[in-house]
Amino acid sequence: MPVAKLDRRTVGWIGTGRMGSVLASRLLDQGCDLAVYNRTRAKAEPLAKRGARLVDRPADLSDRDIVITSVAGSRDFAEVMTGPQGLLANGKRVPSMVIDTSTVSMDVSREIREKAAELGSALLAAPVSGNPRVARAGQLSLAVSGPRQAFEQALPYLRMLGKSVTYVGEGEAARLVKICHNLVLGVVTQILAETTMLAERGGIARADYLEFVNGSVMGSTFTRYKTPAFVNLDFTPTFTGNLLRKDFELGLDAARQLDVPLPVAALTHQIVVSLIGQGLGDIDFAALLELEARGANHTLRPERRDVSDGLEAMDEPRRQG
Repeated sequence: MPVAKLDRRTVGWIGTGRMGSVLASRLLDQGCDLAVYNRTRAKAEPLAKRGARLVDRPADLSDRDIVITSVAGSRDFAEVMTGPQGLLANGKRVPSMVIDTSTVSMDVSREIREKAAELGSALLAAPVSGNPRVARAGQLSLAVSGPRQAFEQALPYLRMLGKSVTYVGEGEAARLVKICHNLVLGVVTQILAETTMLAERGGIARADYLEFVNGSVMGSTFTRYKTPAFVNLDFTPTFTGNLLRKDFELGLDAARQLDVPLPVAALTHQIVVSLIGQGLGDIDFAALLELEARGANHTLRPERRDVSDGLEAMDEPRRQG
C-alpha cells in the first residue's frame, strides 16, 4: 500500500517510559513536528534535546493534529484523556485523531472512544508487540482497530513505529488481539522456564538447551531475545511481572464476558501472582525462571556466555525522513 502524504501533520506524544521514549524518538528520526507530555518532565528532556517541544499538561496537546499515547494501563489512559488536565477535558479543541499504543481494558477504551467521537476526534487502538530493544530495531508489530478512514490517514505514522501494522477491525478489536497475544507471551515464558530448569537439573547448560530450542521449529524471535536473560540472569525490566499480571487479568475478564474457558492461562496467572508474591514483580518477567528454580530448591548462577538475542541482524540505521 503506498504511503499517503499527510502534509506533515503536527504530532503530540503522551508518555515517555521505556517504550514511549523509543517510539517518540522514531518519529523524531522521521522529522515529525513533535510535542511531548510526560508526568515526570525530566524523563522527557532527552527528547527535547533532539527537537521535541515539551508541554506541562496533556491538554496542552489539544492543538496537535494527531496525539499518540503510550501509558502503563487503563487508569493512566483515562487520566490523560479525560482527567482534569486531560487531552479531551476542554472539549473546545481536540486533535482530529488519537492513537493509543498501550494495553488497556476494552471497557475503558470504549468509554474514551465514545467521548472522543462526541468531540469530533477518532480513536485508534494500536497496541504494540515487542520490547524497547525490538522497538529500536524497528521490529515492533501493531494491531490497530477503529474507524477505517482514520486508520488509512494514520498509516504513514504507524509505519514509522514498527515493521508490521495489521488492521483488525472496528471498535476495540485490537485490544482483544493484544490481550490474547500477551496470554501467549506469559504461557510460553512459563513453559520455557520449566523446561530450562528441567534441563539444568539434568546437567545441561541453559545456553546449550536454548540454542537447541532456538534452532528448532519451536524457536522464535521471542525465545531468542529472552535467551540472554535466561542464560546470564539479567532481569533488567523490559516487561515486568506486575504488567504481565495486569494483562492476564484483562484476558481472564474478557474470557468471562465471552464464555471462553482459559485453563492454561488461568494457571499461568496464578504462577505470575506467585512471582509477584516472591518479590519478583518489578523485574523482567523472565524471572519466572528464578521462581521455577526456587520451586526446585535450586540456585541459579549466571553462565556468563556470550549469547545472541537475535536482534542484531534486525538493527538498521535510522532513516531520516
